[in-house]
Amino acid sequence: MFVDQVEVTLVAGKGGDGCLSFRREKGVPRGGPDGGRGGDGGSIYLVSASHLNTLAYFRFHPLIKAPRGTHGQGSNRQGRRGKDLYLRVPVGTVVREKDTARIVFDFTQPDQEFLAVRGGRGGRGNASFATSTQQAPRFREKGFPGEEKSFVLELKLIADVGLVGFPNVGKSTFISQISAARPQIGDYPFTTLTPHLGVVDVDEITSFVVADIPGLIEGASQGLGLGSQFLRHVERTKILVHLLDVSPYSGRDPVDEYYIIRKELAAFNPHLVDRPHVLVANKIDLLSPEKEEYHRLRRVEKLAQDLRLPFFAISALKNEGLAPLVQELAQMLRKQIEQRKDQSE
Repeated sequence: MFVDQVEVTLVAGKGGDGCLSFRREKGVPRGGPDGGRGGDGGSIYLVSASHLNTLAYFRFHPLIKAPRGTHGQGSNRQGRRGKDLYLRVPVGTVVREKDTARIVFDFTQPDQEFLAVRGGRGGRGNASFATSTQQAPRFREKGFPGEEKSFVLELKLIADVGLVGFPNVGKSTFISQISAARPQIGDYPFTTLTPHLGVVDVDEITSFVVADIPGLIEGASQGLGLGSQFLRHVERTKILVHLLDVSPYSGRDPVDEYYIIRKELAAFNPHLVDRPHVLVANKIDLLSPEKEEYHRLRRVEKLAQDLRLPFFAISALKNEGLAPLVQELAQMLRKQIEQRKDQSE
Protein backbone atom coordinates (compact mmCIF):
# COMPACT_ATOMS: atom_id res chain seq x y z
CA MET A 1 0.00 0.00 0.00
CA PHE A 2 1.41 3.35 -1.03
CA VAL A 3 0.80 6.00 1.65
CA ASP A 4 2.55 9.35 1.29
CA GLN A 5 0.92 11.47 4.02
CA VAL A 6 -0.09 10.54 7.57
CA GLU A 7 -0.73 12.13 10.93
CA VAL A 8 0.92 10.51 13.92
CA THR A 9 1.09 11.26 17.64
CA LEU A 10 4.29 10.25 19.42
CA VAL A 11 4.44 9.96 23.20
CA ALA A 12 7.78 9.53 24.96
CA GLY A 13 8.00 7.41 28.08
CA LYS A 14 7.44 8.85 31.56
CA GLY A 15 10.35 8.84 33.96
CA GLY A 16 10.19 6.45 36.90
CA ASP A 17 9.53 7.75 40.42
CA GLY A 18 12.33 8.17 42.89
CA CYS A 19 12.35 5.89 45.92
CA LEU A 20 11.81 6.86 49.59
CA SER A 21 13.92 4.42 51.62
CA PHE A 22 16.24 4.22 54.64
CA ARG A 23 18.95 1.74 55.36
CA ARG A 24 17.98 -1.05 57.70
CA GLU A 25 21.15 -2.96 58.56
CA LYS A 26 22.13 -4.99 61.56
CA GLY A 27 24.38 -2.96 63.81
CA VAL A 28 23.32 0.30 62.13
CA PRO A 29 20.43 1.55 64.29
CA ARG A 30 20.04 4.81 62.48
CA GLY A 31 20.73 4.09 58.80
CA GLY A 32 20.72 6.97 56.35
CA PRO A 33 18.52 7.49 53.27
CA ASP A 34 19.20 5.12 50.36
CA GLY A 35 16.31 5.67 47.96
CA GLY A 36 17.51 5.48 44.32
CA ARG A 37 16.30 7.61 41.42
CA GLY A 38 13.87 6.44 38.78
CA GLY A 39 14.94 5.55 35.26
CA ASP A 40 14.45 7.98 32.40
CA GLY A 41 11.59 7.34 30.00
CA GLY A 42 12.26 6.09 26.47
CA SER A 43 12.60 8.59 23.62
CA ILE A 44 11.31 8.17 20.05
CA TYR A 45 13.55 8.70 17.04
CA LEU A 46 12.67 8.77 13.36
CA VAL A 47 15.30 7.17 11.12
CA SER A 48 15.42 7.28 7.31
CA ALA A 49 15.73 3.97 5.46
CA SER A 50 16.50 3.63 1.76
CA HIS A 51 14.53 0.38 1.34
CA LEU A 52 11.19 1.96 2.32
CA ASN A 53 8.90 3.79 -0.11
CA THR A 54 5.69 4.22 1.88
CA LEU A 55 4.40 5.55 5.22
CA ALA A 56 1.84 2.74 5.50
CA TYR A 57 3.10 1.64 8.94
CA PHE A 58 1.94 4.91 10.48
CA ARG A 59 -1.49 4.64 8.84
CA PHE A 60 -2.15 1.65 11.10
CA HIS A 61 -0.23 3.03 14.10
CA PRO A 62 -1.41 6.65 14.53
CA LEU A 63 -0.46 6.68 18.22
CA ILE A 64 2.93 5.36 19.30
CA LYS A 65 4.19 5.35 22.88
CA ALA A 66 7.68 4.65 24.19
CA PRO A 67 8.18 2.56 27.36
CA ARG A 68 8.37 4.35 30.69
CA GLY A 69 11.30 4.14 33.09
CA THR A 70 11.00 1.91 36.14
CA HIS A 71 10.90 3.27 39.69
CA GLY A 72 13.98 3.63 41.86
CA GLN A 73 14.58 1.18 44.69
CA GLY A 74 16.28 1.01 48.07
CA SER A 75 20.02 0.50 48.50
CA ASN A 76 20.50 3.38 46.01
CA ARG A 77 19.39 1.21 43.09
CA GLN A 78 18.39 3.27 40.08
CA GLY A 79 15.39 2.32 38.01
CA ARG A 80 15.88 0.90 34.53
CA ARG A 81 15.69 3.34 31.64
CA GLY A 82 12.80 2.96 29.19
CA LYS A 83 13.82 1.56 25.81
CA ASP A 84 14.15 4.11 23.01
CA LEU A 85 12.06 3.52 19.89
CA TYR A 86 13.53 3.93 16.40
CA LEU A 87 10.82 4.28 13.78
CA ARG A 88 11.89 3.95 10.15
CA VAL A 89 10.62 6.31 7.47
CA PRO A 90 11.43 6.49 3.73
CA VAL A 91 14.11 8.82 2.44
CA GLY A 92 12.28 11.93 1.28
CA THR A 93 10.00 12.19 4.32
CA VAL A 94 9.27 15.69 5.59
CA VAL A 95 8.28 16.04 9.26
CA ARG A 96 5.92 18.90 10.10
CA GLU A 97 4.39 19.99 13.38
CA LYS A 98 0.69 19.30 13.09
CA ASP A 99 -0.50 22.54 14.71
CA THR A 100 1.87 24.99 13.00
CA ALA A 101 2.78 23.08 9.79
CA ARG A 102 6.38 24.09 10.50
CA ILE A 103 8.98 21.74 9.01
CA VAL A 104 11.12 20.35 11.82
CA PHE A 105 13.13 17.83 9.79
CA ASP A 106 13.64 16.75 6.20
CA PHE A 107 15.07 13.30 5.48
CA THR A 108 17.13 13.62 2.30
CA GLN A 109 19.64 10.80 2.87
CA PRO A 110 19.57 7.29 4.34
CA ASP A 111 20.35 6.70 8.03
CA GLN A 112 19.54 10.20 9.22
CA GLU A 113 18.13 10.42 12.76
CA PHE A 114 15.66 12.89 14.24
CA LEU A 115 14.79 12.99 17.94
CA ALA A 116 11.03 13.46 17.69
CA VAL A 117 10.08 13.31 21.40
CA ARG A 118 12.38 13.09 24.42
CA GLY A 119 11.71 10.76 27.31
CA GLY A 120 10.87 12.18 30.73
CA ARG A 121 13.57 12.43 33.39
CA GLY A 122 13.45 9.98 36.26
CA GLY A 123 12.62 11.36 39.70
CA ARG A 124 15.28 11.59 42.38
CA GLY A 125 15.16 9.35 45.42
CA ASN A 126 15.51 10.67 48.94
CA ALA A 127 19.22 9.79 48.98
CA SER A 128 19.77 12.59 46.47
CA PHE A 129 18.36 15.17 48.90
CA ALA A 130 20.54 14.28 51.91
CA THR A 131 22.72 17.16 53.14
CA SER A 132 24.72 17.95 56.25
CA THR A 133 21.76 19.83 57.66
CA GLN A 134 19.08 17.45 56.35
CA GLN A 135 20.40 13.97 56.97
CA ALA A 136 17.09 12.06 56.82
CA PRO A 137 14.90 13.59 54.07
CA ARG A 138 11.45 11.99 53.98
CA PHE A 139 10.53 12.99 50.49
CA ARG A 140 11.37 11.94 46.96
CA GLU A 141 10.67 13.18 43.44
CA LYS A 142 8.13 11.75 41.02
CA GLY A 143 9.16 11.00 37.45
CA PHE A 144 8.58 13.66 34.80
CA PRO A 145 6.27 12.98 31.85
CA GLY A 146 7.79 12.46 28.43
CA GLU A 147 7.14 14.79 25.52
CA GLU A 148 3.99 14.30 23.46
CA LYS A 149 3.80 15.76 19.96
CA SER A 150 1.64 15.34 16.88
CA PHE A 151 3.30 15.40 13.47
CA VAL A 152 2.31 15.25 9.84
CA LEU A 153 4.66 12.98 7.90
CA GLU A 154 4.78 13.80 4.20
CA LEU A 155 6.69 11.71 1.70
CA LYS A 156 8.18 13.43 -1.34
CA LEU A 157 9.81 10.98 -3.70
CA ILE A 158 13.41 11.80 -4.51
CA ALA A 159 14.01 11.37 -8.23
CA ASP A 160 16.25 12.99 -10.82
CA VAL A 161 13.56 13.21 -13.49
CA GLY A 162 9.81 13.69 -13.03
CA LEU A 163 7.28 12.74 -15.72
CA VAL A 164 4.29 15.07 -15.89
CA GLY A 165 1.32 15.26 -18.20
CA PHE A 166 -2.36 14.52 -18.49
CA PRO A 167 -3.66 11.02 -17.73
CA ASN A 168 -3.22 8.48 -20.51
CA VAL A 169 -0.45 10.36 -22.36
CA GLY A 170 1.89 7.38 -21.98
CA LYS A 171 3.92 8.13 -18.84
CA SER A 172 3.61 4.60 -17.48
CA THR A 173 4.49 3.06 -20.82
CA PHE A 174 7.47 5.40 -21.10
CA ILE A 175 8.89 4.53 -17.66
CA SER A 176 8.34 0.80 -18.28
CA GLN A 177 10.37 1.02 -21.51
CA ILE A 178 13.39 2.89 -20.15
CA SER A 179 13.59 1.22 -16.72
CA ALA A 180 12.65 -1.93 -14.84
CA ALA A 181 9.53 -0.32 -13.34
CA ARG A 182 6.35 -2.19 -14.23
CA PRO A 183 3.32 0.01 -13.47
CA GLN A 184 -0.17 -1.12 -14.38
CA ILE A 185 -0.99 0.19 -17.86
CA GLY A 186 -4.45 0.67 -19.35
CA ASP A 187 -6.21 2.73 -22.00
CA TYR A 188 -8.40 4.69 -19.61
CA PRO A 189 -7.77 7.77 -17.45
CA PHE A 190 -6.23 7.38 -13.99
CA THR A 191 -4.77 3.94 -14.67
CA THR A 192 -1.84 4.94 -12.47
CA LEU A 193 -2.99 5.51 -8.90
CA THR A 194 0.42 5.70 -7.24
CA PRO A 195 3.74 7.27 -8.26
CA HIS A 196 6.32 4.85 -9.63
CA LEU A 197 10.10 5.07 -9.51
CA GLY A 198 12.33 3.54 -12.13
CA VAL A 199 16.13 3.41 -12.39
CA VAL A 200 17.44 4.11 -15.89
CA ASP A 201 20.84 2.60 -16.69
CA VAL A 202 22.52 4.79 -19.32
CA ASP A 203 25.83 2.91 -19.35
CA GLU A 204 27.98 0.90 -16.96
CA ILE A 205 28.61 3.84 -14.63
CA THR A 206 25.72 6.24 -15.30
CA SER A 207 22.15 5.91 -14.11
CA PHE A 208 19.34 8.14 -12.91
CA VAL A 209 15.96 7.79 -11.23
CA VAL A 210 12.68 8.65 -12.98
CA ALA A 211 9.36 9.24 -11.18
CA ASP A 212 5.99 8.83 -12.89
CA ILE A 213 3.71 11.48 -11.34
CA PRO A 214 0.06 10.47 -11.93
CA GLY A 215 -3.21 12.30 -11.87
CA LEU A 216 -2.48 15.78 -13.22
CA ILE A 217 -5.48 17.50 -14.80
CA GLU A 218 -6.80 21.05 -14.86
CA GLY A 219 -7.54 22.05 -11.27
CA ALA A 220 -5.09 19.50 -9.80
CA SER A 221 -3.53 22.11 -7.51
CA GLN A 222 -7.02 22.74 -6.03
CA GLY A 223 -7.65 19.04 -5.44
CA LEU A 224 -9.30 17.88 -8.67
CA GLY A 225 -8.39 14.45 -9.97
CA LEU A 226 -5.46 12.86 -8.17
CA GLY A 227 -2.99 15.68 -8.66
CA SER A 228 -3.31 17.23 -5.23
CA GLN A 229 -2.11 13.93 -3.75
CA PHE A 230 0.98 13.65 -5.92
CA LEU A 231 2.11 17.15 -6.90
CA ARG A 232 4.42 17.19 -3.87
CA HIS A 233 6.53 14.48 -5.51
CA VAL A 234 7.45 16.85 -8.34
CA GLU A 235 9.16 19.27 -5.95
CA ARG A 236 12.35 17.23 -5.49
CA THR A 237 12.96 16.38 -9.14
CA LYS A 238 15.84 18.07 -10.97
CA ILE A 239 14.31 17.87 -14.47
CA LEU A 240 10.69 17.73 -15.61
CA VAL A 241 9.78 15.75 -18.72
CA HIS A 242 6.44 16.96 -20.05
CA LEU A 243 4.75 14.26 -22.13
CA LEU A 244 2.12 15.34 -24.65
CA ASP A 245 -0.20 13.06 -26.62
CA VAL A 246 -0.02 14.13 -30.27
CA SER A 247 -2.23 11.31 -31.56
CA PRO A 248 -5.60 12.29 -33.07
CA TYR A 249 -7.50 10.16 -30.54
CA SER A 250 -6.95 12.03 -27.27
CA GLY A 251 -9.63 14.64 -27.92
CA ARG A 252 -7.38 17.34 -26.46
CA ASP A 253 -5.11 19.96 -27.97
CA PRO A 254 -1.49 19.13 -26.96
CA VAL A 255 -0.42 22.77 -26.75
CA ASP A 256 -3.36 23.57 -24.49
CA GLU A 257 -2.39 20.55 -22.38
CA TYR A 258 1.10 21.96 -21.88
CA TYR A 259 -0.13 25.33 -20.63
CA ILE A 260 -2.75 23.74 -18.36
CA ILE A 261 -0.17 21.54 -16.63
CA ARG A 262 2.30 24.44 -16.45
CA LYS A 263 -0.40 26.53 -14.75
CA GLU A 264 -1.08 23.78 -12.21
CA LEU A 265 2.63 23.39 -11.42
CA ALA A 266 2.97 27.14 -10.89
CA ALA A 267 -0.11 27.25 -8.66
CA PHE A 268 1.31 24.46 -6.48
CA ASN A 269 4.87 25.81 -6.35
CA PRO A 270 5.97 28.83 -8.44
CA HIS A 271 9.56 27.55 -8.53
CA LEU A 272 8.53 24.48 -10.52
CA VAL A 273 8.08 26.45 -13.74
CA ASP A 274 11.75 27.47 -13.54
CA ARG A 275 12.87 23.84 -13.30
CA PRO A 276 14.62 22.54 -16.46
CA HIS A 277 11.97 21.13 -18.81
CA VAL A 278 12.03 18.73 -21.73
CA LEU A 279 9.07 18.66 -24.10
CA VAL A 280 8.20 15.22 -25.48
CA ALA A 281 5.59 14.46 -28.13
CA ASN A 282 4.41 10.87 -27.61
CA LYS A 283 2.40 8.40 -29.72
CA ILE A 284 3.83 9.49 -33.06
CA ASP A 285 3.19 5.93 -34.29
CA LEU A 286 -0.51 6.82 -34.48
CA LEU A 287 0.04 9.70 -36.89
CA SER A 288 -0.65 9.20 -40.60
CA PRO A 289 1.70 11.26 -42.84
CA GLU A 290 -0.88 11.52 -45.62
CA LYS A 291 -3.43 13.12 -43.32
CA GLU A 292 -3.46 16.46 -41.54
CA GLU A 293 -2.70 14.80 -38.20
CA TYR A 294 0.96 15.81 -38.38
CA HIS A 295 0.06 19.41 -37.66
CA ARG A 296 -0.39 18.38 -33.99
CA LEU A 297 3.23 17.27 -33.89
CA ARG A 298 4.44 20.38 -35.69
CA ARG A 299 2.61 22.67 -33.26
CA VAL A 300 4.30 21.01 -30.30
CA GLU A 301 7.67 21.27 -32.03
CA LYS A 302 7.10 24.97 -32.65
CA LEU A 303 6.04 25.42 -29.01
CA ALA A 304 9.37 23.92 -27.91
CA GLN A 305 11.25 26.22 -30.27
CA ASP A 306 9.41 29.30 -29.00
CA LEU A 307 10.10 28.36 -25.38
CA ARG A 308 13.65 27.21 -26.17
CA LEU A 309 13.03 23.80 -24.66
CA PRO A 310 14.64 20.51 -25.75
CA PHE A 311 12.16 18.62 -27.93
CA PHE A 312 11.80 14.93 -28.74
CA ALA A 313 9.21 13.03 -30.75
CA ILE A 314 8.78 9.44 -29.56
CA SER A 315 6.58 6.41 -29.48
CA ALA A 316 6.91 4.90 -26.02
CA LEU A 317 4.84 1.89 -27.05
CA LYS A 318 7.03 1.11 -30.08
CA ASN A 319 10.27 2.14 -28.32
CA GLU A 320 11.01 4.75 -30.98
CA GLY A 321 13.15 7.79 -30.18
CA LEU A 322 13.76 6.84 -26.55
CA ALA A 323 17.53 6.37 -26.69
CA PRO A 324 18.34 9.99 -27.73
CA LEU A 325 15.95 11.28 -25.06
CA VAL A 326 17.61 9.20 -22.34
CA GLN A 327 21.04 10.42 -23.44
CA GLU A 328 19.87 14.05 -23.34
CA LEU A 329 18.49 13.62 -19.80
CA ALA A 330 21.75 12.04 -18.65
CA GLN A 331 23.72 14.93 -20.18
CA MET A 332 21.48 17.54 -18.51
CA LEU A 333 21.94 15.85 -15.14
CA ARG A 334 25.72 15.74 -15.60
CA LYS A 335 25.77 19.47 -16.33
CA GLN A 336 23.78 20.17 -13.18
CA ILE A 337 26.25 18.15 -11.10
CA GLU A 338 29.18 20.01 -12.62
CA GLN A 339 27.52 23.38 -11.99
CA ARG A 340 26.91 22.51 -8.33
CA LYS A 341 30.59 21.49 -7.97
CA ASP A 342 31.73 24.80 -9.47
CA GLN A 343 29.44 26.77 -7.16
CA SER A 344 30.66 24.89 -4.08
CA GLU A 345 34.28 25.63 -4.99
